[in-house]
Amino acid sequence: MLTVLIDYDSGNLHSAEKAFQRMAAETGAGEVIVSARPDDVARADRIVLPGDGAFPACRAALAGVPGMVEAITEAVTARARPLLGICIGMQMLATRGLEYTETPGFGWIGGEVVPIRPAAAALKVPHMGWNDLVIDRPHPVTAGIGTGSHAYFVHSYQFRVSDPAHLLAHCDYGGKITAIVGRDTIVGTQFHPEKSHAAGLRLIANFLAWTP
Repeated sequence: MLTVLIDYDSGNLHSAEKAFQRMAAETGAGEVIVSARPDDVARADRIVLPGDGAFPACRAALAGVPGMVEAITEAVTARARPLLGICIGMQMLATRGLEYTETPGFGWIGGEVVPIRPAAAALKVPHMGWNDLVIDRPHPVTAGIGTGSHAYFVHSYQFRVSDPAHLLAHCDYGGKITAIVGRDTIVGTQFHPEKSHAAGLRLIANFLAWTP
C-alpha cells in the first residue's frame, strides 16, 4: 500500500512525512512518500493534501504543478481513493475560499472558508496553539479520539460547512470553529495532526488503516 503526501511547495513537509512514516511502520500500512509527481498520486492508495499559508496561494501553487489537480481529482472522484486534507489542504475541499479574494475550491465538501471572528475581543486571530476537540459525530478517523483531546491549530480562516452532517469535530474559540470535516472517502483536519501529539498520531494511524 502506498500513501503519497503531495508536495507543491506549500510548506515544510518534514514533520508530516516523519509522522506518517512512523505510524505506517507501527501499523503495517506500507510505504509513505512525499512527491510532486502526478504519476505517484495516480498510483497511490491513500493521498494526503497538506497546505500552509493562504488559500489563494495554495490553490494557485497546486494548479501550477502540471497534471496534479487532474491526478487528485481522478483518484478521489473516479477511483474513490481516501484523501486527508490538512490545514489549507482541508480548506481546499470546500466550494470556495474568501481569503483576500474569492477562490474556488474542489467543491467536494460543500461550504466556504471564512474569517474567524471570535465573540470575545480578548481572543486574537490567528487562532494559534492548542485547543480541545469536541467530537460531533463518530467516524473511523476519530476512533479513540474523544472530546477533550488536544490538537494544534494555526489559522485565521475556517471552513464553514453547508451540511452539518459533514462536521465531524469542532473546537471553541469564541464560537464554534470547524476542526474535522468528512464525507464519503474524504476527510480534512484544520489542525496539524503531525504536531498534535497523541491525538494527531492516532488520527494518522486511523487514516492509514481506513478502508471506506
